[in-house]
Order: sequence, then structure tokens, then C-alpha cells
Amino acid sequence: MVKVNFDIPLDFLWAKTPPLIGVDISSSSVKMVELSQAKKKGTYIIERYAIELLPKDAITDGNINNLDAVSDCMQRAWKRLGSRIRNISLALPAAAVITKKILLPAGLSDEDLEYQVESEANQYIPFALEEVNLDFQVIGPAPSNTEELEVLLAASRKANVEDRVAAAQSAGLKTVVMDVEPYAAETAFEQIRVQLPDGALDKCVALIDIGAGVMNVNVLRNGESVYSRDQQVGGNQLTQQIQSVFGLTVEEAESAKRNGGLPDNYESDV
Repeated sequence: MVKVNFDIPLDFLWAKTPPLIGVDISSSSVKMVELSQAKKKGTYIIERYAIELLPKDAITDGNINNLDAVSDCMQRAWKRLGSRIRNISLALPAAAVITKKILLPAGLSDEDLEYQVESEANQYIPFALEEVNLDFQVIGPAPSNTEELEVLLAASRKANVEDRVAAAQSAGLKTVVMDVEPYAAETAFEQIRVQLPDGALDKCVALIDIGAGVMNVNVLRNGESVYSRDQQVGGNQLTQQIQSVFGLTVEEAESAKRNGGLPDNYESDV
């Protein structure tokens, strides 16, 4: 594993870890969830979850603008969760991470593999390596040539990682995993794929995450992402439309959107 001047890698290796709380930091809220192992192997139970709203503009475009506000929100969410676990797993938005599949010779030692990955990274990352956190995952033999390995490379600017780790630390929490949102979604999808007809074998399945300001579409086939894009549209735009069409305040429009009470012509007018 390549680590560049920081002790929290972009960890999508899914290695064995101590009990964790999953934390999602979006532009509008902090969400936390604690799972436990169910009796059936490979399945989980939601023990508890919590959601705390963030102040407006505390986070924009995936960047933390107000570290204290985010930290306070994380602390409130953790207290509301009522868990004793302080180790957490975070994820970076796709827009904050550069990912690239590369091919490397098979049979390299761990040291040589790290060196080759770092050398290849220079071609794809538009920043100095000293400015980024870098990690990689060996996927397996290349489909077209078994003498090569397919390797997934991921890199993000240090500020993206360090700000989230710092916010968690100020809230009394310890970040032990830093994932990437689309890969975290893929891992979660594996828990429900078995419920689909034939396990969705050879089928394309779209995972759509609609946030306050951004909608992510991630299309999977046989557990692998074949298409992933962020669209600049989300719940905030819907709230603004409701506010404009029905002459409501922002607070009234948001409440009506969440709790109902809109006129019958809501869908056609908005």
C-alpha cells in the first residue's frame, strides 16, 4: 500500500477492522449507522442510526468550509446514536477522487508493486504526489493477459482526507477507514443483490444516490461499476421549485417536501 505523508489511506481494501460506525457526510447532513452481524452469515442488522442536519454552506461541492460546524454536527449525531463505538468509516465523494485501472506485470514483489503504482500515478494525477493520498487495490489477473495484473488506483488531495479526519477527531471519533462513495455503495449493494432475480447475473443495475445538491448514478454489472457520473441536481432544486410554485418560504417548502401536505397537482406543476 502506498501512503504519501499521511496515516489514513484511501482504504477500499475491505480488510478486517474493529467494530465501526458508518458515517456519511453530505452537503446537508451527517448520517451515522451501526450494524451487527446477523445469524445468517454475510448478513447484517441495523442496530441504530442517527441523522443531524448541517448548517447551510458548511460543505459545498464536497469541500468542508466550516470545520467546527461539521465537527459539532458529528458529535451531536454520535450522541444521538447512543453507541459506545468511536471508530468510524468515512467515504470521499467521487468528484474528490481520481481513479484509474492500470495494468502491471504479474509476479512483482510488494515493494516493486508499490514503486510501479507510484510511477504510474504520475501519469494520471495532475498534482504532485506530495499533495495527495494514494492507495491501490489489486483486482486480479488482467482479462486479456494472465501475465499482467489489473490494479485499481485511487488518489485524492490531502486536504479532502485531512479535513474529514480532523472533523471526526474534534468530535472525539477516530477514522480508521477512508473509502470512496461509489465503492462503498457497491459493497452495500452486494447485501441486496441476492434478493434480485438470479442475483442480477449479467444484468445492469443502476444505483442512484440523490443528495441535496448532487445526484450520483452508478451502473453495476456483475458487481463491477461500468458507469459512474455525478449530476448537479438534487433535493435543493426540488425545494426551490416547491417554494416558487406554491409561494412558500424555504422552511415551509422543505417541510412540505419531507412530510407531505402539498396539493394534488404537485407532481405535474413541479
